[in-house]
Amino acid sequence: MTSGWEAYLDIETTGLSPWSCQITVIGIYLCHGDASKFAHLVGEDITTDSLLQALDEVSVIYTYNGTRFDLPFIHRTLGVDLAHLFEHCDLMYRCWQSNLYGGLKAVERQLGIKRKLPEVNGYDAVRLWWSYVNDYNQKALSTLLEYNKEDVMSLKTLRERLL
Repeated sequence: MTSGWEAYLDIETTGLSPWSCQITVIGIYLCHGDASKFAHLVGEDITTDSLLQALDEVSVIYTYNGTRFDLPFIHRTLGVDLAHLFEHCDLMYRCWQSNLYGGLKAVERQLGIKRKLPEVNGYDAVRLWWSYVNDYNQKALSTLLEYNKEDVMSLKTLRERLL
């Protein structure tokens, strides 16, 4: 697990409580030099094994508010302590050091980082998931995955801007 790949990671969930909610999507953007690849784990494909396999060659994981949300949620629901297995950098705290406050989208606006889906937020992500599950709405799933991918890809841009 020390080949030097970086992972940018973000999750979508059915709510804020890891005790009563589930992870619906895990987006992972892997980068190593000029090489990169993107992976989505969705619904029933989200398992301990699939997550660890996706992170197999990773040395550091980047998140936004991952210390308080993503990593504890993953730990509680999948039993995997990513903060123990990998070096972890929560970009939210780096933002605070640069006087950039708020959620990821607020920080993106402050830095002029544009989105394709600026109107979609975390609440919408929950609604999109249930539309997919309950109504077999493939367009809702597609929008959810695009929203998550924007979050994940934005983490790399944010990290580069903070350097």
